[in-house]
Amino acid sequence: MDSSNPVVCFSELGLVDAVQAAVSQKGYTTPTPIQAGTIPFLLEGRDVLGQASTGTGKTAAFALPLLSRLDASSRQTQVLVLTPTRELAIQVAASFTNYGRLIPQLNVQAIYGGASYVGQIRELKRGAQVVVGTPGRIMDHLRRGVMDLSGLKCIVLDEADEMLRMGFVEDVRWILEQTPEGRQCALFSATMPAPIRKIADEHLKSPAVVTIREETAVAAGIRSRVLFTSHRDKTQALVRILESEETDGVIVFVKTRETTVRVAEELQDRGFTSIALNGDIPQKQREQTIQQLRSGRLDVLVATDVAARGLDVDRISHVINYDMPHDSESWVHRIGRTGRAGRQGEAILLLPFHERRRLQYLERATGQTISEMQYPGAGAVNARRIQKLKQQLTEALQSPQINSLRSLLKDLQAETNAAAEDLTAAAIVVMNNDRPFLMEEEPRRARQRENGAGDRRERAGREQGRRDFRAEREGRGERGNQWQRNDGERRPEAGRFAAQRPARVADHQATTQAVAQNEITPARTVTRDDHRSHADVRPQTDVRTEQDRPRRERRPDRVEHGMERFRVEVGHEHGVMPGNLVGAIANEIGMDSKNIGRIQIMDDHSFVDMPEGMPRAIFRQLKEVVVLGRHLRISRAEEVVRGGFGRRPQGAGGGGARTGRPAHRPAGRGKPPQARTGGPRRNVRPAGKPAGARRHAD
Repeated sequence: MDSSNPVVCFSELGLVDAVQAAVSQKGYTTPTPIQAGTIPFLLEGRDVLGQASTGTGKTAAFALPLLSRLDASSRQTQVLVLTPTRELAIQVAASFTNYGRLIPQLNVQAIYGGASYVGQIRELKRGAQVVVGTPGRIMDHLRRGVMDLSGLKCIVLDEADEMLRMGFVEDVRWILEQTPEGRQCALFSATMPAPIRKIADEHLKSPAVVTIREETAVAAGIRSRVLFTSHRDKTQALVRILESEETDGVIVFVKTRETTVRVAEELQDRGFTSIALNGDIPQKQREQTIQQLRSGRLDVLVATDVAARGLDVDRISHVINYDMPHDSESWVHRIGRTGRAGRQGEAILLLPFHERRRLQYLERATGQTISEMQYPGAGAVNARRIQKLKQQLTEALQSPQINSLRSLLKDLQAETNAAAEDLTAAAIVVMNNDRPFLMEEEPRRARQRENGAGDRRERAGREQGRRDFRAEREGRGERGNQWQRNDGERRPEAGRFAAQRPARVADHQATTQAVAQNEITPARTVTRDDHRSHADVRPQTDVRTEQDRPRRERRPDRVEHGMERFRVEVGHEHGVMPGNLVGAIANEIGMDSKNIGRIQIMDDHSFVDMPEGMPRAIFRQLKEVVVLGRHLRISRAEEVVRGGFGRRPQGAGGGGARTGRPAHRPAGRGKPPQARTGGPRRNVRPAGKPAGARRHAD
């Protein structure tokens, strides 16, 4: 249907009195296009297929009419909303609670991974008319028999395309099949890929289609710039921008709630008044935070896209994209928070060097040129600091305290025999908490400026970008630090491998020499007693290619640096797909799905590569995650191959390296050494063990 609608105010939509009163109390009078187009159909009980992006008022579009049709006297679950992330689940549940606060006995419950089952089960048994949750945890409660959907009136799929991206589609299908016949269904998605369209065709009956045209135009009063920097220098670059630009209110957008907390704390340490805003923040605290930002008591808000929904503050002078948005529409909505009330707005993107192509895509999609800005040097920062100090001192001269403090200054001058200029400088030192007031140029950048900053700095930036790209591929970049906040400082990756390589090279040389001198017998018959004592070995040649091997015999690929391989007890025979594992793991522990590495699905189990250093608490948490009705029972893989050298986790059993290099072991410990002297690869095994037997424990 056309997104235009003759309805001009909420009072004309037919909401029940309690919901209409709550809307009026919040000061809302005019519905957004998606609200005006959707609410009448949902009030009629029709299925709805809505295509609208984030930030268009989608939540109210389904929350207001569904609350109006709710029977608060019944404790049965009547509305179920599925969301892709816990942050969105919390946000949507808070909206239902807020809009329905005048409905007596209303109970809204958010259900998501990473939270205690006990509290969720208690609330579900008590009776929640509205349940908002992520697919994985909703499935768990349905299988446990805790959730009863027999009284369900409507199910809502919010951000369906995101659920597809995170691998939840099959989970969503299963949940839809558990809902009663005749229930209402509403599906909202920014895009309509084929799998989402198929779900709509299968589960929606003659739906009303409401499409809101995608907004990609950037407001004319907003200047957009990009600062190229490395991942590790992002926070320093952010601080330089905040110190060199003339700012009022600032919103810093990041991808994850963990990053909101980290960046906000780092800014606080640098003297900025900053607060994190994410999906874990209670609604009351969120409202207080926004009020602080609006009143000027808060200067920097570090937020996720979901948490910043509906945020409307006129004093925002800068929107800084610490992490790049996932699409052009999100970019438009982010930077639209600035340039309000006729003011000039500034939008800045911090972008790693190797992601320049994403910038080109963004420019094409928005029809906007994003100019490159130079890294703010010490001179720019110091000029801004001096300007602010002069302004503060000039304003302080008008204070009524000047007269009383003047006599204090005279007394202090007489006692110390110090000049007035020295006392003033000392006062500035105290005011700055003994931190250096003027910034010194970083040595590397100072040398670049002396030698010709322009071209040289650009070339250095490109080279740094290539180094960052290589580091990220090897797990040393953003992905490699995913567990750092829980496990403390990690040892440099190069240092760990440097300590191991000489010994391994020596082992390789020693074993090769032993083969050449016939100290390792190339072939002979091995008896059962020989096998028991590990006295000798008969190498077995296995010339089958990887494609010729049954799936259960295939060797796992090498693991990238900075990653670790884990085994989960669900595989092909259970119907698992990579998306199921990515979605379940990412949602349960709040990890960005891009940090999950290679997934190999075997017959009855799978291997998943994740960043090294997983905290024990998260490891235990993942053991209980359920995928397709099976607990993952995650464990560290017995054998990990990385960078050409075999590596075995401490205490793991199993065979030697699979890299084609000899792996030497002391006599009498584990399996005998295996050697490669040229020709076909030789797989060494104890006698009595079938060739090609699986190397990973079931």
